[in-house]
Amino acid sequence: MKIISFSFVAFSLFCTVGSQAAFTAKDFDPKVKPQDNFYTYVNSSWLKANPIPPQYSSWGVFNEVNERNIAAVHSILVSAASATNPDKITQQVGDFYASGMDEKSVETAGINPLKSELNSLSRLNSVSQVCESIAHLHSLGVNVGFGFGSEQDPKNSVMMIAGVSQAGLGLPDRDYYLKTDAASQKLREKYLGHINQILVLSGYSESDAKTASSNILTLETELAKISKSNVELRDPVSNYHKTLSSDLAKLTPDFDWNLYFSRTGLKNLDSIDVGQPDFLKGFDHLLTTIPLATWQAYMHWHLIHAYAPYLSSVFVNANFEFYGKTLSGAKELRERWKRVLSAEEGSIGENLGKAYVAKYFPPESKARVLSLVSNLRAVLRDEISHLEWMDAETRTKALVKLDAYGVKIGYPDKWIDYSSLTIDRGPYVLNVMRANTFNVSRDLAKVGHLKDRTEWGMIPPEVNAYYDPTMNEIVFPAGILQPPFFDPKADDAINYGSIGAVIGHEMTHGFDDEGRQFDPKGNLTDWWSASSAKLFQERASGIVHQFSGYSIASGQHVNGELTQGENIADLGGVKIAYAALEKALEGKPRTLIDGYTEEQRFFFSYALIWRENMRPEAMALQVNTDPHSPPEFRVNGPLSNLAQFWAAFNVPEGTPMHRTAKDNVTIW
Repeated sequence: MKIISFSFVAFSLFCTVGSQAAFTAKDFDPKVKPQDNFYTYVNSSWLKANPIPPQYSSWGVFNEVNERNIAAVHSILVSAASATNPDKITQQVGDFYASGMDEKSVETAGINPLKSELNSLSRLNSVSQVCESIAHLHSLGVNVGFGFGSEQDPKNSVMMIAGVSQAGLGLPDRDYYLKTDAASQKLREKYLGHINQILVLSGYSESDAKTASSNILTLETELAKISKSNVELRDPVSNYHKTLSSDLAKLTPDFDWNLYFSRTGLKNLDSIDVGQPDFLKGFDHLLTTIPLATWQAYMHWHLIHAYAPYLSSVFVNANFEFYGKTLSGAKELRERWKRVLSAEEGSIGENLGKAYVAKYFPPESKARVLSLVSNLRAVLRDEISHLEWMDAETRTKALVKLDAYGVKIGYPDKWIDYSSLTIDRGPYVLNVMRANTFNVSRDLAKVGHLKDRTEWGMIPPEVNAYYDPTMNEIVFPAGILQPPFFDPKADDAINYGSIGAVIGHEMTHGFDDEGRQFDPKGNLTDWWSASSAKLFQERASGIVHQFSGYSIASGQHVNGELTQGENIADLGGVKIAYAALEKALEGKPRTLIDGYTEEQRFFFSYALIWRENMRPEAMALQVNTDPHSPPEFRVNGPLSNLAQFWAAFNVPEGTPMHRTAKDNVTIW
């Protein structure tokens, strides 16, 4: 679950006072009162002074600190690329980077490295060959038809099973195909033009490309029609259907699963989780009713789409024109080295992570973060123990789940072994393709085996954190454990308001509308009493209602159902972190820094980590597809429900930052 980012230097709104961090009053907006809009009061001066650079669709804390982080990773890449007599890891890291930076060779090669794949697709003449091609493209990491991979069995979390799910779209979400408003229709016209352009660049004649692109959009629209909405996908129960592999033919009589499994290397497959059976049925119908020429063009398009960022500039620029500019609002392409670095992180990320941790993550940081986690766990335990709306039976089980939380900090104890993967200084796109093939194969090899609980879902340099319900664990890569989110030199108020709120956020995910449906071992099971579940849902509906009332400049409203889990976690996280700060301060003398109390500095720190300028296109994309609310509402939404915030800033009831008693939302 995406959270935030870090920096290698102190936050620009902090100034050092001895070993503590202080706020400077001049940084806040005197024209805004905390009671009216706390996000704007704290952040507007910075927002005005930090316009979005042309290469980005948004600019905030994440971008500031991530830029410093990728600069650190960049130094690792440059060093590896120039190393003499490198070891295997250094050779892979260096050669991947060198191939991506060899712009002249990439331009000369053009689309030639993909010609054999495209030629193979052009020879399709049967439904069986469509099935075989889908399997092959899946092995290359290309999103066609449906999604397929390994997953923990939601109802037997110790085992890995195969899972199939809805997929196959080129636009971000099914609603982009189905909405009938003028803006959506205009976007689809631009998407159609983009497909047409890619087909022409990759060998289609103008007339054939026009016909094929129209047919591709029609096929993807049919896939969208049989897809669930992003809100419906949030329900883990209705998206789990464990099915014997021998029964798949009943759902999809025209799709050759035996051929698919053979081509993807799966043998003796017992069962599979069919996430959305109606989608699979509809897909099977399309398999025989959509002409083969359309399937061929569709797969041709998706292959180029998947690998366009690693081809010559005509493909890179065309891809950016639609996905970067039109969809996200960015004005300029990022520097080449940054794009190559991102590709390498996605391909052989743990090789980079190993080098990153050795250079940038000190052991003392891990120890202090573990201490913070322990403090927040104790506070959440106390909160659960005194919930008036949860009955004793459910409370006991909730505490067992909390005590069972796994915690991963910094980096994995066991690293991915990429030694069998061939990385060289040949065509850049083929390094990416071989890495994709390696990672898909590695993923599918897990099916039928016990879950490896040492695995991580993120790489160490990543500026992020997550809670995994099937593992019942919280994970904090080294990338986020840096100032301003975690600063060993800052006072407790700063750290609890930033990384403390993040830790609390992830802990609360175990009890949000999705996470609460998994037991201490990560199994999808209903362990709540009917009365406690009903009272939880009543409180959660208050969050949905509150956030559905927020709107962005275009007039679009936040989707309260889609963002429900993240909003619950934000509210719970900041409340738990505040209580943990108060516990940490017990018996200690209170200190004003730059005129502000510990409580005020806590809330300043929380508001600061969410500051972000966003282009209108990026904001619309977030509201349409992202389970996280826009940054302003991630601050004002939770804080307007908290009596602790009202007390810290003397916020009167009835003002925007003090919701009335009848509207106030309390869960944890």
